[in-house]
Amino acid sequence: MLYRETGQFKTTYAADQQIFPIRQDRIAIGLLLAVAFLGVPLVADQYWLSAILIPFLIFALATLGLNILTGYAGQLSLGSAAFMAVGAFGAYNFILRLDMPIIPAFLLGGLCAATVGILFGLPSLRIKGFYLAVATLAAQFFVVWGLTKFGWFSNYSSSGVITAQDMEIFGFPIDSPVSKYLLTLTIVSLLALMAKNMVRSNTGRSWMAVRDMDVAAEVIGIPLMKTKLLAFAVSSFYCGVAGALAAYCYLGTVEPDYFTLDLSFKILFMVIVGGVGSILGSFFGAAFIILLPIFLNIVLHPLFGLFGIDISTAIVSNMELMIFGGLIIFFLAVEPHGLARLWQIGKEKLRIWPFPH
Repeated sequence: MLYRETGQFKTTYAADQQIFPIRQDRIAIGLLLAVAFLGVPLVADQYWLSAILIPFLIFALATLGLNILTGYAGQLSLGSAAFMAVGAFGAYNFILRLDMPIIPAFLLGGLCAATVGILFGLPSLRIKGFYLAVATLAAQFFVVWGLTKFGWFSNYSSSGVITAQDMEIFGFPIDSPVSKYLLTLTIVSLLALMAKNMVRSNTGRSWMAVRDMDVAAEVIGIPLMKTKLLAFAVSSFYCGVAGALAAYCYLGTVEPDYFTLDLSFKILFMVIVGGVGSILGSFFGAAFIILLPIFLNIVLHPLFGLFGIDISTAIVSNMELMIFGGLIIFFLAVEPHGLARLWQIGKEKLRIWPFPH
């Protein structure tokens, strides 16, 4: 068996090729999944499941999709919410018109989003950076306009409300917060593991080579068109599945007004705060953005109350935006790799404790 030395640790090449090469990481992931699947449904109430955990998982999946495109392939996009809308409406129409089971409908909705993502990714073959972001921004306006302009996609009722169909899997109804949470958790976990395996494959290495220097990547034989469009397709697929989950497991409706430009920026902020080019960072960023308003709402009222100041909900909301913007600037200036990098530094220090370098 071949061994190699890495600092103070002896490893094998086979061990380094595992998805989680560090044993502590494998144990931590196993415990985390056990708690998420078995413990959380027993202790979490309806509010935590429906208002916090389900949207956290959905945003984490959408952030993961954008992170694949921006963090690993280096292609900036501002159309994540549009691709989520395509996935949601695609799943809705597959169920409505073809009476398709829920899981295949979600996957085909994601494939529809991947197709749209490839179309709007074509400009990446000629432009990059800010100009590419503007080009993908067109997807946000065009897709939402198309979904609202053509009634066939939405099948508007007389009340104007597009209600998501009831879900069931193998005859079991998915109608309670626990069942919706478990469905969302299962899909997100599987797609996250697929993304983790993908970024360490030849495909992921090609994305990173294009991100670092596309001219050099092309010189060594990496096809730029195939690599960039594949990144757009995979990213849009993840966002499309996230949009379908948002419509059916979180909102209960399929509304174009939810998938706005603000949502695209929120997903981009999750990538920045969590860590660009990090699978784990996508979950950190989503957790931070979801939990920060709740934390501030709990803390700010008592804090101002100590000084005899009564603040309104509007003031708290504005302060949340100010703190949120300040934290984004902080991460961009101090730690561009976000929370994932801070986590990695802390984990490395724990691994070598109590033997410092």
